[in-house]
Formats: sequence, structure tokens, C-alpha cells
Amino acid sequence: MRDIGHFIGGKTVKGTSGRSGDVFDPNTGEVQAKVALAAKAEVEAAIANAQAAQPAWAATNPQRRARVMFKFLELVQKEYDDLARLLSSEHGKTFPDAKGDIQRGLEVVEFACGIPHLMKGEYTESAGPGTDLYSVRQPLGVVAGITPFNFPAMIPLWKCAPAIACGNAFILKPSERDPSVPMRIAELFLEAGLPPGILNVVNGDKEAVDALLTDPRIMAIGFVGSSDIAQYIYSTGCAHGKRVQCFGGAKNHMIVMPDADLDQAVDALIGAGYGSAGERCMAISVAVPVGEKTADALMKKLIPRVEALKIGPSTDPAADYGPLVTKAALNRVRDYVDLGVKEGAKLVVDGRGFKMQGYENGNFMGGCLFDNVTPDMRIYKEEIFGPVLSVVRAKDYDEAVRLPSEHEYGNGVAIYTRDGDTARDFVNKVQVGMVGVNFAIPVPLAYHTFGGWKRSGFGDLNQHGPDSIRFYTKTKTVTARWPTGTKEGAEFVIPTMK
Repeated sequence: MRDIGHFIGGKTVKGTSGRSGDVFDPNTGEVQAKVALAAKAEVEAAIANAQAAQPAWAATNPQRRARVMFKFLELVQKEYDDLARLLSSEHGKTFPDAKGDIQRGLEVVEFACGIPHLMKGEYTESAGPGTDLYSVRQPLGVVAGITPFNFPAMIPLWKCAPAIACGNAFILKPSERDPSVPMRIAELFLEAGLPPGILNVVNGDKEAVDALLTDPRIMAIGFVGSSDIAQYIYSTGCAHGKRVQCFGGAKNHMIVMPDADLDQAVDALIGAGYGSAGERCMAISVAVPVGEKTADALMKKLIPRVEALKIGPSTDPAADYGPLVTKAALNRVRDYVDLGVKEGAKLVVDGRGFKMQGYENGNFMGGCLFDNVTPDMRIYKEEIFGPVLSVVRAKDYDEAVRLPSEHEYGNGVAIYTRDGDTARDFVNKVQVGMVGVNFAIPVPLAYHTFGGWKRSGFGDLNQHGPDSIRFYTKTKTVTARWPTGTKEGAEFVIPTMK
């Protein structure tokens, strides 16, 4: 049985709180490791290490900080497959999907390699008589990230890479469900030349989270998880004077117009709805065909594809998706399917009874497909986070636009159409933060910014891209004038540039 501790001050340390959590093998349901759950004192030790190390790192020139990022990329490439297998073994996503998780994280590291350019300020010579005006970006100090189970490589890298590149020290509190990859990421950063104390990993639960939220040495916090927890972290962090960005739940719609290529749309729904067992904040969980004729044609093609999904252990290279992360997650999804049936939705494909031969105690669930779902149902309103797709039939285009626009979540949305005017109008009107046109999972590339609206996002600045540099730095503006030898006397009015 493996014991997973913390990574503090450049060293792997054992937990001292006396508390631990189980890390399961999602394929078998068996406990494969114990992870220490940090007490407040352990979090404070990590913060103290970070605070001591940060000034020297901030004083390191941006080009040298970028070299650490480049070296980290090189080291990850050498053990890419091993990291993906480790990730897959704790999360349950398939090996190819695990590699994608790592790759999307590395793309943000690649973006952070440009920190010498990204940190540049602005300069105006002779803004006034003999006066120059310029601004510089400086790191905040010690910052923290609280990341979810569903992307144990990608989201920690989304958080820590820009923060560290900007000259901050970082405290990472990853999910206790799959903590091994975040721990290995910290080790690799140290090997890449990052000074001890600049990246610390504390595993834990609410006690660790609250310690980060209330400690005055933490200047900023980023979070990804459920909306209720996002709102709690946002309000608590702000109340303690911190800069906070939080990203919550989602209910991503995909609009299928009558002129759409239905084969393309079905491929998109199958991949985006059921990939990673639906445990993605950008998963498509609602299909919105426009018009009854479109809906009937879509269902005719969609039903056999859902029935034919290949579910298997995360080690099966032919599997479309693997198990859910824990038994609790599996039971939660099953309960939602039961609820949908009670609410009157038509369950046209029922995956609740799926059992994986040889893995009967694993957290496997077959694909589920609902038709005739209505906006008043809880299965439409709430995030299920499993392999469940709901079809809401829209009578016309206007209703199709209203559905995602009026939903309490506003993370991602997609439209499938051959008509450019329709697509352009949709992009303009829909009230959602990220939009895909004939693109089911519109996660922006690393040099653009990622973030949802409404209860999918809390805070003014988004993840990665230029917003990440703004979030992890503060701007200092300098107005400079050098004496010319001419005495001007005291000025009693506010300076102007007349």
C-alpha cells in the first residue's frame, strides 16, 4: 500500500495530522493508496517555505525563469507515458485521454515559456515636460491553487505554470482522489531547476482549503470544481482580501440545426458527451435539435451509437471510456438517471445495469440517453457529471438560443450548422462564455483565455492566456522627472499635462 504525503520545501514529507484518505483504483474499486490530509499546521509550513523562497525567485530574471519551464517540458516528455499511466490508474480515464490531459497542461507551460515578453510593461517618453511614464508587472508573492479530480495534470499546470513564471511561489492543493500526478509534477519542476519552496503540494480536504483561504500570506487563489464550492471559495477568499478566480459547474448545450451534417453532429455528441465518462466541465450534456424532423433524424442515428459504446478498464486501448472516479460518483450518476425517469423524461438507452466482466466491483456505467427532457427537470438544471446525455427538443432557432442563454450555468456551448449567418448570429447572441461553431468542446488554446459565465465562473479574470498573467501580477506605474536645475517652486494644484 502506497502512502502519499506532501511536497514541501523541495522534499516529499509524510503527513503529521493523523488523518488520511483512500485513493481507489476505479477499475476494481479497491484502495490502492493512502493520501495524507493536511492539518492547518502543515499548510502553514508550506506557506512559510514559499514565503521564504519567493523573493529570490522574483528577483530571478524572466528569461531564466522561462528556462525552467523549457527544462520541465523536456523532462515530462521523457516520462510522458508513465505519467499518463499513473494518471489513468487513479482517475479511470483511458490512456489516450490521460495523455490528452497532460498535453493540454503542457500547452500552458509552453505559453508560460514566453514570460519575458508577457511580463513587459509600457513606456511613454516625454509624457509631460521632462517627464517619463512607465509601468511594470510584478509578482504578487505567495499564491495558491485548488484543483479538481477530473484533470489531475492539466488544471494544476494551468494554475501553477503562469503563476511561477511570473515570479510567484505556489501552493497547490490537488484533489485527494488522484494526487500522485500533481506530486510528480512538483518533483519534475524541482529537477528542472525550480528552487525548493517555489512549488509546494499539500494534500487535504476542507481543513487545508480553509487554511489557504484565511492565511494573510496567500495573496491570490485559483479554484476549479463545483459551483457551490466555487462560490464559497470566492466569497471567503475575497472576504480575506485575496484576489480570487473560481470556475464551477456546467451544463453545456450543443445546438443541432436542420441543415447540420448529422453524421458529424452525432460523432461530436458521442465524443463530447461520453468521453472520460462525462467527467469533464466541458462535456456536452444537452443536445438541442431544432425542429421535430431534426430531432427524430438525430435520435435515429444517435441511439445505436450510444448502445455501441465500448466501456472498459482504463488499460484497454480499445475502450471509448473507462470507469468513474469513485463508487460515490457512480452512485450519484445512477441516482440522477433514476430521477430523470421519475421526472418523466424518456430513457431510450439505459446504462445503469452495465457490469464489466472481470471488474464487477469497478465504477463502470454504460451510456445513458434521455429524450424529451424539459427545462423544468432537475436532470436538465443540474450538472450530472457522468455518461448521460439529455435531448431537449427546440421548436425553433430562437428557443435553441434561449435554452443555454437562460441556464444558470454558462460555461460552454456549441452549434452545428452549415449556415454562416446562423452561426454568426448565434455567437453574437448566446449568453455563454465559450462558444464552438461545428466544434463540440470549445476549449481555447493556451494563448487565449478559458472561462465561463454566470455560475460557471466567479471573478474578473480567467484561466491561462493573457488573463493568467494579469491575475498573477500587479501593475506598478511610475511617473519620473529628473531635475534640470531650474527651480519651479511649489505647486498646489493637481499635476496636469497642459
